[in-house]
Amino acid sequence: MKVAPSILSADFSRLGDEIKAVENSGADWLHLDVMDGHFVPNLTFGPPIIKNIRPLSSLFFDVHLMISKPEKLLQNFLDAGADLITIHYEATQKIDEIIKIIQKSGKKIGISIKPNTPIESIKNLLGKIDLILIMSVEPGWGGQKFMPEMLEKVKKLKHWRETNTENYHYLIEIDGGINDSNILEVKNCGVDVVVAGSYIFKSNNYKDAISSLHQ
Repeated sequence: MKVAPSILSADFSRLGDEIKAVENSGADWLHLDVMDGHFVPNLTFGPPIIKNIRPLSSLFFDVHLMISKPEKLLQNFLDAGADLITIHYEATQKIDEIIKIIQKSGKKIGISIKPNTPIESIKNLLGKIDLILIMSVEPGWGGQKFMPEMLEKVKKLKHWRETNTENYHYLIEIDGGINDSNILEVKNCGVDVVVAGSYIFKSNNYKDAISSLHQ
C-alpha cells in the first residue's frame, strides 16, 4: 500500500522541513487537506500554500478538497501543482463537469464521501474516476478515532472493481484514524492508499511510523 502523510498534522512553522522529512522517511504521496470553514467546520489553506511547497518535493500531491462548490477554485488548485484532486460527492452539483476539467488537464480525479453517505451513491461515477477516498472519520479535524464500519464500503469497492475489471481502475484510499493497530485490517479489506496525519507527525520517528504502515 502507498502511504500518504497528511500535512494537516505537521508543524506549519517549519512546513518545508516537515515535508522533506516524510519524503526522506519513505512516504509515497503527500496528502493536502483543504478546508473552507463551510463544507466542514475547520479552515486550513488554499492554492498559495500548495504552490509554495510544490518545488520542495517530488512526491505525488494528493489534494483533498473539503470545500463547497469546488468547481469555483478548481483551476487554481490545478495550477498550484496538484497531481490528483479529490472532491466531495456531497459538495457540488457539477461532478461531471469537474471530472471533465480535471481529465482535460492531464491530472487525476478522485471522489470522496462522508461516513453517512452510502457508497452506492457514487457507483455511476466509478468508471470515470481514478480514486475513491473513504472517510473513516467525520471530515474536518485531525486526530479522530477510526470508524471500522467504514471498511464495509472498502470491501464493496474492491468487489466491484474485481468483478468489472474492464471499466473500473480506481484506487481505494482511506483517511481517518489510521495507525499500526488497524493497518492490517485496512489492508486486508482492499485499501491501496492510506492517509495518516497524527500517527506520523506526532510520532518520535517518521521513518518507523511510515514503515509500520507499509504493508
